[in-house]
Amino acid sequence: MLRDNRVERTGDPGLAAWGQTGTPAEAELIEKMQEANKLILRQIRKEIVGQDEVVEQVLTSLFVGGHSMITGVPGLAKTLLIKTIANVLDLKFKRIQFTPDLMPADITGTDIIEEDHGTGKRTMSFVKGPIFANILLADEINRTPPKTQSALLEAMQEYTVSVQGVTYELERPFFVLATQNPIELEGTYPLPEAQLDRFMFNIVIDYLNEDEEVQVVSATTTYRDISYERLISGRDILEFQRVVRMIPVADSIARYAVRLVRASRPVDETSPDFVRSWVNYGASLRAAQFLILGAKARAVMQGRFNVSVEDIRHLVYPVLRHRILTNFQAESEQITTDVIARKLVETVPAPASGM
Repeated sequence: MLRDNRVERTGDPGLAAWGQTGTPAEAELIEKMQEANKLILRQIRKEIVGQDEVVEQVLTSLFVGGHSMITGVPGLAKTLLIKTIANVLDLKFKRIQFTPDLMPADITGTDIIEEDHGTGKRTMSFVKGPIFANILLADEINRTPPKTQSALLEAMQEYTVSVQGVTYELERPFFVLATQNPIELEGTYPLPEAQLDRFMFNIVIDYLNEDEEVQVVSATTTYRDISYERLISGRDILEFQRVVRMIPVADSIARYAVRLVRASRPVDETSPDFVRSWVNYGASLRAAQFLILGAKARAVMQGRFNVSVEDIRHLVYPVLRHRILTNFQAESEQITTDVIARKLVETVPAPASGM
């Protein structure tokens, strides 16, 4: 469990405002989540340099309970980031290296025949696969065939695994944090749209600036003995996920999130001309749900108790970039889904109050 080392209350107006609508226990839990966020960041910084936005988005999905995909070229510490977060949290961590010959049973587990040496009787016994973890690193998920990729679908959506007609419950919390390499397309298998939609975020990780690269090179070419304090338990995470859903959202903010998502669909009467020209299929309802949930978590992580327009706009890119399916015209004009997301933010009117 998280150690009881919370900061003393100092008359935070946000916390006071929450106290008018929420219970004291809920206000205390929110304060606990904010302190946990600081503790996790402090531990992550022992290993990870820069990438502030990437770290924030991964932690946002953690506090919401959503799965995330991290996309970037080799050597940008995608795997290291996920392993570091797993080291900081007191959770069971497993890694699967996805390869073309990986079978569904390699992920979910399988039934084996066991013999009782005393009686000689043989029975079927289920051996759990690596999916039975709290944090699952699906490394280079696009390197395995769709049949194996689909083995994750049930687990990601239903938190169960079915083998030989028997359904097994996964222990909560359960996160799939996947990585994929966008440049080596030979021998890869694009993820089905149904599976992509299960990921809350598609997080793009880019190169560090020069000073940060110097810092990384200097740190990694000397002897280091890094130890982590595991201060956050699975029970803490489940409590944080529950309290995030209690954060209030103004109707105008919720409507703004829905309008952004609806505008991404070329069949919707509100969609702008550029969407009709560049998009085959827009984002699903799940995109609006993740925008609101992510915005709630981001607000709490930044010490606020209300969701703003800026929270929604900040998360439009990781939420929409893998849910918008562009057409040939967009590809010929080199229009990416991030460009479309940016134009949606510029086009769809925001609430006048910004709240």
